[in-house]
Amino acid sequence: MDENLDEIMNRVERANQERMGVLDKLFATARVDAVFSAPFTQGDRTIITAAEVGAGGGFGSGMGFGSGAGRGARGRRGPATADGQSPDAQAEGTGGGGGGGGGGGAMGRPVAAIIIDTEGVTVQPILDVTKITLALVTALGAMLVIYGRMLRASKLAKG
Repeated sequence: MDENLDEIMNRVERANQERMGVLDKLFATARVDAVFSAPFTQGDRTIITAAEVGAGGGFGSGMGFGSGAGRGARGRRGPATADGQSPDAQAEGTGGGGGGGGGGGAMGRPVAAIIIDTEGVTVQPILDVTKITLALVTALGAMLVIYGRMLRASKLAKG
């Protein structure tokens, strides 16, 4: 039994080390060269793009052991044998198990262009039309739902 426990604990430790390696790779996306591009120079103008970078992840694991000698399904003892003991009580009850899982993701999107020229430094925002459109549609949908509830409530109040 101790050998099985040691084996399971070693597996759990290896799995945790693998998960930490994955997390390290995931969070490596937030390095400076992922946020700011290499400068691009043409003539007397240099352009550096800036990006929003995000990463997240979650992992979990668990394990369990048991030694419920003498218990059958739902913890009840089976019918007694000729010697008066349950057949389940004669069998050694051991168990064990474990599992784990996880997930993560990273994203990046351009947010600005930094322009350096003879006139100085200019930061030109990059508009994400899709994000703005989704925000607008969501806000309008929420307003329509609230307006519909207000109409319904006023009709109920009038009787």
